[in-house]
Amino acid sequence: MVGDTTASTAYAAAEAARQALVSTGAYPMPPAEVSACVGTGRDGWARFAAHWDDLVADPYAAENGTRRLRRYGSFALTREGRLTPLPHDAFVQPGASNPMYVGVDRHFEPLTDAFAADPLLASVIGLLGRVAGCLDDRDEWWVKVHPFRVLASAGRAGRPTPEGRHRDGVTLVSSLLIGRENATGGESSVYGADGAHLLTTTLSEPGSLLLGDDRRTLHEVSPIRPLDPARPARRDVLVTTLLPPA
Repeated sequence: MVGDTTASTAYAAAEAARQALVSTGAYPMPPAEVSACVGTGRDGWARFAAHWDDLVADPYAAENGTRRLRRYGSFALTREGRLTPLPHDAFVQPGASNPMYVGVDRHFEPLTDAFAADPLLASVIGLLGRVAGCLDDRDEWWVKVHPFRVLASAGRAGRPTPEGRHRDGVTLVSSLLIGRENATGGESSVYGADGAHLLTTTLSEPGSLLLGDDRRTLHEVSPIRPLDPARPARRDVLVTTLLPPA
């Protein structure tokens, strides 16, 4: 009975996300619903968060004054849920998406083996694949995985999106909060293609997930600053995107 209830909750949560993406183009999925869909809880998110301690500096963000740590990996995901790592390569965004990095091949350190093999990562990607089916009926997706840590200190804000309002040039874009410490700000806003404001939310609890149809929306995140100026602030997220194979 408990298993049936959990499965029912997970199905209803994924269905609500699909309906919202079709109707409005964006959906903030509550952490309890995400946890039900991926089969984890507070302890599971805490264990997964340890991977963020193995991120390395983003040299491209540093050129613009942003202190950001990250890694990068990509996978192929089939309709049946089979996940296969793709060869590590440069990260390139389409020219009509992110204005800061048009035509720039950015080279990032790969995901650690432990991160890439983590079953919770596979569960999160599986959820995104089920949701993305409402946007495009595909046998296979390419999945781009970006774990980020943005840092801030007194007098120096952390900018999760230094490029400002933008799109990623994919089909589904998602931002999953892993953790935040001593941070204020970090509000995520989504806009229609015509600039109309669709929603603003602050991902504050591990497992909070913001989904967007990247083909018809733009997004940005406000800077973070320390609540206690005597201590640094951080915001850890997992940005995962799904797009058709090239």
